[in-house]
Amino acid sequence: MSLPRGLGFGAAVIGNLYTEVTDEQAHETVSAAWQRGIRYYDTAPHYGLGLSERRLGAALREHPREEYTVSTKVGRRLEPQAGGGGDLGHGFAVPATHRRVWDFTADGVRRTLDASLERLGIDRVDIVYLHDPDDHAEQAFREGYPALEKLRSEGVVGAIGAGMNQAEMLTRFVRDTDVDVVLCAGRYTLLDQSALTELLPAAVERGVSVVIGGAFNSGLLADPKPGATYNYAEAPPELLDRALRMKEIARRHGITLRAAALAFCMAHPAVASVLVGARSADEVHDCVDQFAAPVPAAFWQELRDTGLLVAEEPR
Repeated sequence: MSLPRGLGFGAAVIGNLYTEVTDEQAHETVSAAWQRGIRYYDTAPHYGLGLSERRLGAALREHPREEYTVSTKVGRRLEPQAGGGGDLGHGFAVPATHRRVWDFTADGVRRTLDASLERLGIDRVDIVYLHDPDDHAEQAFREGYPALEKLRSEGVVGAIGAGMNQAEMLTRFVRDTDVDVVLCAGRYTLLDQSALTELLPAAVERGVSVVIGGAFNSGLLADPKPGATYNYAEAPPELLDRALRMKEIARRHGITLRAAALAFCMAHPAVASVLVGARSADEVHDCVDQFAAPVPAAFWQELRDTGLLVAEEPR
């Protein structure tokens, strides 16, 4: 599997996550990511009802296929519908031209992947994840996963895995299947280290790569302030207070909380890549700069000394 180590680009935002992004702005954002050396790009049919895949594919078409890694997801099959209104109920500022159908059957996996390849404009993807099978575990393990194994053996995809906002079922995938990689969103951050209990140690033991999404917990760790979001809802007061205390300690050590949040995710030996979403070239440049910023060991130690961090890494 070719998974570039380091910062990756999460393409949900260019699928009009919450607010609209123009085609030009989306193209400039992906171009900035390429310019700054990012070579791993993650998308899904869910993101803007295919808009993210179409925009990402159009932008990456300017670059040699062998020089980048792209992942997409299966489990939400898109079916055309008329008169659907808007899609903001699912988080995307796009017309509801399609509806999402949960489908982890073997046929559904292949049909969903074929549609993704058409939208991306490529003949293969490097990684395919089962997307959020939380309420569909039996079908995902019994039908969806074997379908991905078959696609991998046929050379249609390079690597297979699962992507979720929880650590428990991902641990089951790591221990009970032959996945190459898992994408864990929001469960290994400065505010939530639940993936540290079982998932990350299991990944190290089994040689499975971990991609971390949601390093900022949907916003709170990027800019902690009243009204900031945590797990896509308004942050509880106690978590806002923790984030503000972390931000102040970071300031005293001459860094930003954003830099610390990204460095924390990347430091674990199981982690191969940390995804960041951006809606503009400026946001890409900021993320890359923060990711490259050195975080002093004294910062981590002060977090431990004040009880704000229990993880032993980073040092």
